[in-house]
Amino acid sequence: MHLLRITRICSPRTFSRLHKRDSTSPTLPQTTKAFFVSHYRRHMPKRSSQPDPGQSAKRPKIGIPSQRIIQPYGTMASKAGTNVQLELTEVESKLRQLLLDVATYIDNLPAKENITAVEVSDALAKEKVILRWTGGWVRDKLLEVGSHDIDVAINKMTGEHFGLKMHEYLRIPGNAEKHGLIDKDDKSSAKDKSRKIAPGLHKIEANPEKSKNLETATTRIMGIDLDLVNLRKETYNEVSRNPQMEFGTAEEDAMRRDATVNAMFYNLHTCEVEDFTHLGFDDMAKKIMRTPLEPTQTFKDDPLRILRLIRFASRLDYVIEPETAQAMADPEIQEVLKIKISRERVGIELEKMLKGPRPRMALEFINRFGLYRTVFTDPTRTLPSDPDTELFEPAYDFAQSVLSGKEDVSNLLVNTLFRDADDKYLAWICATAMPWADAPTVPHPKPLQRPFFPAYLVAREGFKAPNKVSDVIAFSLSNGEDIRTTIAHCARGLRRPDTINTTDDPTRRDTLGMALRRWGSTWRSQVFFNLMYEVVLGRVSCAGQYPFTHSQALFLNDYSQSYSRHTQASSNTSPSSRSSMSTLSNRS
Repeated sequence: MHLLRITRICSPRTFSRLHKRDSTSPTLPQTTKAFFVSHYRRHMPKRSSQPDPGQSAKRPKIGIPSQRIIQPYGTMASKAGTNVQLELTEVESKLRQLLLDVATYIDNLPAKENITAVEVSDALAKEKVILRWTGGWVRDKLLEVGSHDIDVAINKMTGEHFGLKMHEYLRIPGNAEKHGLIDKDDKSSAKDKSRKIAPGLHKIEANPEKSKNLETATTRIMGIDLDLVNLRKETYNEVSRNPQMEFGTAEEDAMRRDATVNAMFYNLHTCEVEDFTHLGFDDMAKKIMRTPLEPTQTFKDDPLRILRLIRFASRLDYVIEPETAQAMADPEIQEVLKIKISRERVGIELEKMLKGPRPRMALEFINRFGLYRTVFTDPTRTLPSDPDTELFEPAYDFAQSVLSGKEDVSNLLVNTLFRDADDKYLAWICATAMPWADAPTVPHPKPLQRPFFPAYLVAREGFKAPNKVSDVIAFSLSNGEDIRTTIAHCARGLRRPDTINTTDDPTRRDTLGMALRRWGSTWRSQVFFNLMYEVVLGRVSCAGQYPFTHSQALFLNDYSQSYSRHTQASSNTSPSSRSSMSTLSNRS
């Protein structure tokens, strides 16, 4: 067999310079780096000083796919002299073998049975079932990042039908035991065994009107979430940009994906990594995020890809290729994203960004590309004013400075206000709401009800935040004056004890407890929101870049001391007394 053509890669010097990054960001494995460098020196021709007139400098022509080897569990990679040695985990190797056995079972079914469940060409119907793991799993595997979900692409049948055949295969006596999925002594019926092994197959319908163009089937087996889908291509008519999904080749499927680094496949039959875009390995080495095809049309076909690329770039610490970035900032495309994509899908992408490793980077991309009014809006109504987008950057910079521990009293603040990942996520939500903080309220449809805060409507309707998240914004604004006044009075009393009115002492534990009751269980996020509000909107005088005001520091310190005294007193009392004294801690 002739040697596989190897993808063109950057020089060792360029490779080394591009990888002098933060050690916390995902990087290529050392063995992969060594392969890139050694193979370049041994095989790559000298570069000509004259560019090839037949090839674009920006987007090379698609040629023979580059391939790298990933071996099943317990085996080593050795092909064409390469030294890339990546392994599947034991569970992944077992899953691979199961899927291959299902493919063989389907191939051996009687010829008269319609195994594709849909109409396909005669040539495709005669092919054997070919399975590939696709997208994010391949990318993460090359970066040595763990993954608990796998997308499976099938060449000749729908994901739903393949899933049904897999369940059918597992109901055959002995098959589940063969793959170690159940105990051989299990006396359950074949149907019950199948349910234990892969509990349920769920079909997710396509919705082209909302750019959800792909029908998928999902199931869970061996502790791994599987998305099953056929290889596909998109065709368009002259009237609508909603694509018609058809069976396609692996190359056609790769070219319609959102990013080159997400378009590589792992062929379960050959154990090869297939890079049909001819850009995936190179972009991964250079830490570049780009679309396989021309970006403007790619984003018009599915505008959500803009947010997906921002999420992946912030997660992986990649740069966005200039032509792709220019298309992401196109107002026409942003308008399509605003009106065409369901806000639930927008909310899912936003949540993943803000719960990822670099939320500030994601918000910076949104700001840089002018996407704030597209993402953080209420598409169900016309709001009475526009957001003050100049406050967006100071808001997420302030959140970053606090959460990263760069402030003088940040340890006190973080320990008190941010107990877990959810509290930190809410801190970033507060930053996204800041441009709407001073916007005029929106009248409620019922005259006797309180008006809406635009920031609350943006969270509820703009990115479909859960009630808890939307309520944090509403309570932060409705309780804002009370929060800021209470903190100021408490700090004044602590600075000047001689000014305290004994009948109304703002520093007493019961006074603080009553304040926390008024603000509710999300008081921590509300306090941080109003702290950010005062700093970002310039309502307090600051000596440094983003120092905390003395008032907030004193308030938090007094709360901490009061809470500690309360906890100690509670531990020294009877159970009935502790129950009556625990209101403050429970509210906290």
